[in-house]
Amino acid sequence: MSAAGVSVREALYEPPGPKMRKKIVLATIISLAALAALVVVIIRQFYITGQLDARYWSFFTRATTWKFLGRGLVGTLEASVVAGIVAFAAGFLLMLGRISSVKAVRGISIALIEFTRGVPTLLLIYFFFLVAPQFGLKLPPLWKIAAPVAISACGVVAEVLRSGVNAVPKGQREAALSLGMRNGKVFFKIVFPQAIRYVVPSLISELVIVVKDTTFAYVVNFPDLMQNARVLITNYDAMLSVYLLIAVIYIIINYLLNKASAMVAKRRNSKTIAQRNEKGVKNNYESTTE
Repeated sequence: MSAAGVSVREALYEPPGPKMRKKIVLATIISLAALAALVVVIIRQFYITGQLDARYWSFFTRATTWKFLGRGLVGTLEASVVAGIVAFAAGFLLMLGRISSVKAVRGISIALIEFTRGVPTLLLIYFFFLVAPQFGLKLPPLWKIAAPVAISACGVVAEVLRSGVNAVPKGQREAALSLGMRNGKVFFKIVFPQAIRYVVPSLISELVIVVKDTTFAYVVNFPDLMQNARVLITNYDAMLSVYLLIAVIYIIINYLLNKASAMVAKRRNSKTIAQRNEKGVKNNYESTTE
């Protein structure tokens, strides 16, 4: 394979030799055995303390339980989508300010980006829940969780978008300007569409953080998955079983998002390699015909 067709992983990761492969297999077997032993010990401890009794698990056989959890899941997805959209819009504006030629605008954008990246999400949630109402800003529960989560994520989104803009070859912008196009049109017609394609996997990965941050919705009494789980725990006194199920649901959601990010990145890399190979074949053909 040519150097242009080598992925980042292939360039940084050297395939192990025969001895190293044997060591990896041995280490994997030992690790799996240790993990299996740990699981057995944990399950045994749960059995001794009575956490595996039927009364802690039987309510999962009822349709009402799953319907209640389903409503919580819809609430989680709703808060995540709203927060994601707001974070992208705010991050886009911060990115524009960050790359602005006006020094004052650039300085304000940098300060806001650093602020949103540095302040914990929970602190922002408490601000919207406890402080904002004192100034007359009364938001519905959905926005009390979506707004602070979006603010916490928008700084990272701005930096991700800026990295995509910087990845676009400067020659394309210069060529467009030489044809008489204005700066704004060059950015929105040429630079930004390419930048988005570069950073889509990173944006999807950031959505994983947004989904996990919505677990703080219990603070504002928004009926998301975690809040409904707390209701089940109160009603059935089944902390272990409920939290274990909720953890599995979150793992599945984040796993699917990570897989989507990996698929998008793989498709983009495949297209890039194909374009490079096609260009190489074309150049070789032209050189031979000359």
